[in-house]
Amino acid sequence: MSLTFHWFLPTNGDSRHVVGGGHGTPATASGRDRPPTVAYLSQIARAAEDLGFVGALTPTGAWCEDAWLTTAMVSQNTERLKFLVAFRPGFVSPTLAAQMASTFQRQTGGRLLLNVVTGGESHEQRAYGDFLDKDDRYRRTGEFLEIVRELWDGKTVDVAGEHLRVEDAKLARLPDPVPEVYFGGSSPIAGEIAAKYVDVYLTWGEPPAQVAEKIAWIRGLAAKEGRTIRFGIRLHVITRDTSAEAWAEANRLLEGFDPETVKSVQAGLARSESEGQQRMLALHGGSRDGLEIHPNLWAGIGLVRGGAGTALVGSHEEVAERIKEYAALGIEEFVLSGYPHLEEAYWFGEGVLPRLAAEGVWQHPVGEQRASAAQVPFAG
Repeated sequence: MSLTFHWFLPTNGDSRHVVGGGHGTPATASGRDRPPTVAYLSQIARAAEDLGFVGALTPTGAWCEDAWLTTAMVSQNTERLKFLVAFRPGFVSPTLAAQMASTFQRQTGGRLLLNVVTGGESHEQRAYGDFLDKDDRYRRTGEFLEIVRELWDGKTVDVAGEHLRVEDAKLARLPDPVPEVYFGGSSPIAGEIAAKYVDVYLTWGEPPAQVAEKIAWIRGLAAKEGRTIRFGIRLHVITRDTSAEAWAEANRLLEGFDPETVKSVQAGLARSESEGQQRMLALHGGSRDGLEIHPNLWAGIGLVRGGAGTALVGSHEEVAERIKEYAALGIEEFVLSGYPHLEEAYWFGEGVLPRLAAEGVWQHPVGEQRASAAQVPFAG
């Protein structure tokens, strides 16, 4: 088995400092250091493509640029990289979304992956005209995915659901290939939706024991539906030639956190309805102390950023070992990021991936030529 690695397009801006935002909190001022222009995001995307990342996640929400439009533009400056487009099903009709996905596949040569985000913050959803509560949003997501999948199968769809209704819906052209659906959620109803409809269940970077519990939970639910699901994890990375260098970088980032910003962000995130976000907050409790919550797993990012709040920190060898630890639990896909995203892609791609290739757990997606070149570990 070859592990799959994805990178991240910072459509909320990039910096040598952590750019906060997400889950109802605005992007911090550091996001203006490197604005998310198509030119800069394309530079990151081309680097990720060359290094061997399969895809790149783009976030969704009021704190960042629109993922569909941005990736459509960036895709024209890349050749192989796939785009894991995050979108909220309540904001667009299922028939239109199925059509958009089909168009994206044709215009990019089949490079779309979909990250379905139900939306954990009611106040942010209401800003977009969505007034359902959280559980109803998940129920609507289930109806949405059922309709979309039937449309992608070439069926004519008539559905009168609790939240969605379509009549005589049909696609003139089907997507080829059908985009894989990625999805995350820690609440009971999220697990039910994942078990029925998704291809890859994503978890944020919790300690291995907690990740193992999630995997067992979703596997059990999927088995009851007669389905098998793959698993992925969302993490930041700080990897250097030595452990001391990596932790020095983590401490530099931590020193750049303004206390008032931390206080404001934590107060905002404490109101989050997302169970996953509350699990992230519990890892650090808003404190700068005791942030290494598992060997090489650092919870500092979550002090100023909503959503994914943990990072793998260490030497290239240590980070590779932690990746293998998660892989042993059943994690097959890793969605990674780091500040700044251009430079950190190279640190990971030239430092960690060659070591994983040498151990036979990763291969460059282009083929044997690049994979063999990656056998020699980066020593810079």
